[in-house]
Amino acid sequence: MTTYVITVPGTFTAGVGADTREVLGRALRPADPHSTRMGSTEDLDVLSVNEDNTFTLRLTVDADTGPHAEQEARRLADSALRSAGLDENTAPLGPAVITGIDSEVGG
Repeated sequence: MTTYVITVPGTFTAGVGADTREVLGRALRPADPHSTRMGSTEDLDVLSVNEDNTFTLRLTVDADTGPHAEQEARRLADSALRSAGLDENTAPLGPAVITGIDSEVGG
């Protein structure tokens, strides 16, 4: 099993307040990339929101393959957005992309 850091972009189509961002951040905490060597080194935040209401989710996922990691990241992102009261209309997501692999090679 390999640990992947997956980036999922999106856009808030309506104003999203600090409370909603806090709920979303808590929902994403188990997948926070700070728990990986890459996240610690690069200071990757699980949720970044830009002034134009676009956002980026950076999630840590353990999976056997890259495509499985991307699918799991989308599932985690969808679930977290729903827990914050958002859906595919209020926070549509773009394609999930692998932005890092944290794997012990050798031994």
